[in-house]
Amino acid sequence: MRLLFICFLIYGFTQAQNQLDVSVLTLDEYLGLVKQNHPVAKQAELKITEAQAKLLKARGAFDPKIAIDWDTKEFKDSDYYNILNSSFKIPTWFGIELAAGFERNSGVFLNPERSVPENGLYKAGISVPLGQGLFINDRMAGLRQAQITQDLNEAERQLQVNAIIYEASLAYFEWYVAYKEVQLFQNALEQAEVRLSGIKRRALTGDLPGIDTLEAGIIQQSRALSLEKSNLKLIKQRLELSNFLWIGNNIPLELEENIDPQEITTDDIDNTLSTNLIVLEDYDLQNHPKLRALNFKLDKLNIERRLKAEMLKPQLDLKYNFLNENVSNIDDFNVGEYTFGLQFKLPLFLRKERGDLRMAKVKVQDAEYDLELTNTTLANKINATENEILSYNRQLDASLSIVNDYEVLLRGEERKFSFGESSIFLINSREVKFIESQIKYLESYKNLLDSKAKLFNVLALNF
Repeated sequence: MRLLFICFLIYGFTQAQNQLDVSVLTLDEYLGLVKQNHPVAKQAELKITEAQAKLLKARGAFDPKIAIDWDTKEFKDSDYYNILNSSFKIPTWFGIELAAGFERNSGVFLNPERSVPENGLYKAGISVPLGQGLFINDRMAGLRQAQITQDLNEAERQLQVNAIIYEASLAYFEWYVAYKEVQLFQNALEQAEVRLSGIKRRALTGDLPGIDTLEAGIIQQSRALSLEKSNLKLIKQRLELSNFLWIGNNIPLELEENIDPQEITTDDIDNTLSTNLIVLEDYDLQNHPKLRALNFKLDKLNIERRLKAEMLKPQLDLKYNFLNENVSNIDDFNVGEYTFGLQFKLPLFLRKERGDLRMAKVKVQDAEYDLELTNTTLANKINATENEILSYNRQLDASLSIVNDYEVLLRGEERKFSFGESSIFLINSREVKFIESQIKYLESYKNLLDSKAKLFNVLALNF
């Protein structure tokens, strides 16, 4: 019994945590929850972490390296050889590499070229690529590309967050319009019920024919049916909205039936999403995250192209090391004691290298075409969305005027009916037109709200 009680408490606490403790969910609060807790928004934040990890990895190519190579052989009580070779290398930005090391070898069958003084031999020197790899190489290109990736991922993160805010906004507007439709049909049903009650009383007194009660009843049932359909639509939109509501630890929130949307005005949308058309006057399209991302990708491809072009050069590496038996005594230092090496490589036909360079150039050109196309497409989308907003504003004004006119006609018909100069059929006709005009007004209003959200999405604004 005690275990059952504890389970009940845990379940109740969990359910409480999965619900919003508000009566009105404002657009600001809603979008704030989406940006902070939605899994897609969190995935977008991972792009920053990913870029930082890539940069850390690329910087690792410049880390100093310690290497110890020890090899020994004992056979039939003979010390064949004992070879110890240690080194410390420091890669630099250009292809130059600094190195130091210690070598100590001994043994009966030691290769003569490995012979060193009894106490070992110290060396320090430099490796310089005089041909391929001096001005750009894999580690230089990797680090520069990783640095660009940080800016690239930031732009892509902004695009991803902007997209989820846009989708969440559309879901909120759908919920809002469904809520307003329910209110509309609730009011229509109340009016129909009041009218039915009045007609029944007048029919009992003989003031109206009994058949009017039948027609009024049909109207009342029709309004009830419309209300039921609108309630179902509201439930669906509430569940759709719940897909965007999450709290910490990836816990989905449930939107309760007693939570209503705020009364939205176009000023509310402009303040929340920064979609006032005035923003277009100072908007610089070249700062659009999509164009910035494409430019960053182009920068990375150009680095790759430079690296492939570098591979056409011959490989000519120079190595020089000073040698010294005793590093503690600087007087023993002699520049005439050294090791020197030169390595030269060059493929005769360079077919692989020329092929790689050609493919890199194709990728760069493809990215340039993509950039030009996206630039033109975005400019046209912004212009089209601006015209949509202006058109929907005009449509909204016209719809509101029509609603007001139909309301005047309905009230006039009701007044004539009260004087016995009209019929329930004419009142119903006027009321149907009045309801249809209100629904069309809500559709126009939603189109305007959607177009403002679309402008937010096309401009890829920060929320």
